[in-house]
Amino acid sequence: MAATSAPPSEAAASKAESSPEGLLDVSVLKELARKGLVDALNSVNGAKTLVLDPTLAGPLGLVTEVALLKHHGVDKMFWLEPGPLSATSTNIVYLCRPRIKWIKIIADQIKRHARDSQKHTYTLLLVPRTSTLVTRILEEEGVLGDVSILFYNLQFIPLAEDVISLEHDSAFKEIWVDGDETILYDSMQALVTLEKLHGLFPRIVGKGDYAARLARLLTRITQPAASAPQDTRSSSPSETIDSLIILDRRVDMISPLLTQLTYEGLIDELIGIKNSHVELPVSLVAPPAQPNQGEASTSSTGASTSTPSATSLTKEKKRKYHLSTDTDPLLAELQDLNFSAVGKKLNQIARRLDEDYKLRHQAKTVAQLRDFVGKLGGLQSEHQSLRLHTGLSEMLVPMTRTEEFNKSLEIQQNLLALYDTSAQITAIEDMIAQGADMRTVLRLLCLASIVLGGVKAKSLENIKREILQTYGYNFLPLLLSLAAPPLAALVPNPLPPNTPPPVAELKYPYSSLRKSLRLLIEDPDPLEELENDISYVYSGFAPISVRLVQCVAQKGGVLSNPALEKDRKGVGGEDGSKKTPSGPMVQAHPIVGWKGFEDVVSSIPGETVDIVQKSPGGQDGSALPPVSSMMLPRERITTTVVFFLGGVTYTEIAALRWVSRQNKGRRFLIATTGIVNGNSMIDSIAGIGGITAKEAGL
Repeated sequence: MAATSAPPSEAAASKAESSPEGLLDVSVLKELARKGLVDALNSVNGAKTLVLDPTLAGPLGLVTEVALLKHHGVDKMFWLEPGPLSATSTNIVYLCRPRIKWIKIIADQIKRHARDSQKHTYTLLLVPRTSTLVTRILEEEGVLGDVSILFYNLQFIPLAEDVISLEHDSAFKEIWVDGDETILYDSMQALVTLEKLHGLFPRIVGKGDYAARLARLLTRITQPAASAPQDTRSSSPSETIDSLIILDRRVDMISPLLTQLTYEGLIDELIGIKNSHVELPVSLVAPPAQPNQGEASTSSTGASTSTPSATSLTKEKKRKYHLSTDTDPLLAELQDLNFSAVGKKLNQIARRLDEDYKLRHQAKTVAQLRDFVGKLGGLQSEHQSLRLHTGLSEMLVPMTRTEEFNKSLEIQQNLLALYDTSAQITAIEDMIAQGADMRTVLRLLCLASIVLGGVKAKSLENIKREILQTYGYNFLPLLLSLAAPPLAALVPNPLPPNTPPPVAELKYPYSSLRKSLRLLIEDPDPLEELENDISYVYSGFAPISVRLVQCVAQKGGVLSNPALEKDRKGVGGEDGSKKTPSGPMVQAHPIVGWKGFEDVVSSIPGETVDIVQKSPGGQDGSALPPVSSMMLPRERITTTVVFFLGGVTYTEIAALRWVSRQNKGRRFLIATTGIVNGNSMIDSIAGIGGITAKEAGL
């Protein structure tokens, strides 16, 4: 018996197709997630107590709210944690991921109720699907007969109009450390839902061993049996999506190990963004107590002077704030900027607001006054947003001026330039001696290992010993996991003779890629101002993953800066929100796979994929002609879906948005298993970092 989200309806599908500027409407995915949850809750009649897996609180907070749960019979909510559960209602619904630890806690609580002669009806809602392992554990614990097992198929959750995520935080560790490929199947199901809404992906291009497995799984599922009735929408090629690009995280481990230098990326690095929520001081999130009137808001300095000082902000009580362009009017202008340009941008916004407020003095007639009053609400919300981001920037600045932060940046830049590499290894040892953050040290060490093809064996052994003596021997499993295949992110150079072949095959060709993919831009200063290339997100280094996307979807951008080919003054500039005039934009070329970059792509470890989806209607199963994409009317805007298996960083999202702004006729929809950064990846592998999602969302 299973409760699942209903298949996408025709109405939902048609809504999903219609969206301004060629972007797919992802809000339909949120509606499907909400409907699935409501259907699952309604399958249990009467009032119910909901016991929630803490790791699901954040993702659920993005698709629903407590009021909706209460409306559908949830009278009390508890966290799923060890210990007794005191529930007053007869129905108890457990909502959790199929993890052994959760199932054992549930079995223990059911047995405890039986001992205390408490009568309850138990329903177990597994996310995103049921598991044989769960059934077996419940059977071993002797409670299988007491539980109805259903599932809630939570798939892609929209984080922005061009970003959708499974919000599965541990996907990277599960695949590359635990060898658990469950997330591949879950990703496939979520991508199939996209195909049901928009039609088959005409072409699937990918790089990486796990990307290839996912692509094969996807094509196997979408090829229906000859006798099966076919849904015309999901069995014919999409007219709105031109291709799916799948990249697994192992193909580009360098980007997440680097410090992100965009505004949103830096917030994630230094403060932490969890399920699109960030913990900020209460005084920034809540508007000022006094009414926002007259002179207080008219001066452009008022916005910045009214924010408390950075030192007082760090000591304040924190509150969750949802970083979303839907609720924050200025976020779209700021989130993808290199942090060095944020101060200037905030100043421009403050001046613009000041001028808008002054318009009230020019309002002479009733109609003009009515016009101004109509704009006032928008101005006030922008003013509050300006206050928040000014305060947030003031919090970040001292963090970016610490010795550890700048030393780390310097080591990163030198390693990427392959400059005096032995001195960089010594500098990492010095950071350990100074007691720097263990995650920062390991990120630099893994970066050195990947970029240099390994660290000298003697140096590596010394550094590992120093790490264990400084930070604790409980991190030995972490060091072993980083060195073991298929991750192999921390290896000696040269490799010892008894090294397993998979480790040798995973050696990364960084020095050749640096030239062939134009990864390092030597003079980054003007780039920070003009954003002439995707490398602005790391102040001079182009994320390899996004260069690979360009190899498929913007081939000219790999070889030269498309933004430099035209006069860029005032066009699609730094803020990421200005619309680029159609004149200077380059017409997007059809998707023809890796053509032109086959040698470069094949030099990167991992399988290379290029599948043209078969047309089920063809008698001989002939492939759809690649030229079909060329025949589309040029005015039509298509979407390229880029799926990051193992997580994506905010900087890569910013870089892909930049690529999207250069093209006429192509938009990108970024799909991922979750948002990651170097720290979250190290924490995940180490099994530390705790569950902070308890306070998120719900």
